[in-house]
Amino acid sequence: MTNSNPDLDELTDVGFCAHANLRRAMRVTSQFYDAALKPTGLRATQFTLLAVVERRGEMPLSKLADVLVMDRTTLTRNLQPLIKNRWLSIGREADERVKLVSISPAGKAIVAEAMPFWRQAQDQVIAGLGGERMPGMIKDLRALVDVVGGS
Repeated sequence: MTNSNPDLDELTDVGFCAHANLRRAMRVTSQFYDAALKPTGLRATQFTLLAVVERRGEMPLSKLADVLVMDRTTLTRNLQPLIKNRWLSIGREADERVKLVSISPAGKAIVAEAMPFWRQAQDQVIAGLGGERMPGMIKDLRALVDVVGGS
């Protein structure tokens, strides 16, 4: 029996559905960067967390969640191995309710160790896409975050 609902055809056509294509791209991209970072013991998600905190400095947990577009529960769970390895720490502001995330010297060292592996992977992605396509892709992804993130 064939489906007569054109909306289901659109939904299940991986070539058309934004969500399906983004998920496919995210899975393969995560696997690619995870493999590149493997010599450091970091996963791509961990590297991103560490790099953001190093670049932006100490910040409230809620701000970090906003920057990464993550809910606080997921972020807290993802921070645990980084805290356990003493790469990040959680402190408190004068307002005891505010948790502050900061990077330790060991965290900075693992970012520095991982950076050449990340750079090699990043360069490979840019070369594969073509340097002229990368800025447009990033712009489009940021626009997508703005469009659907406000819902």
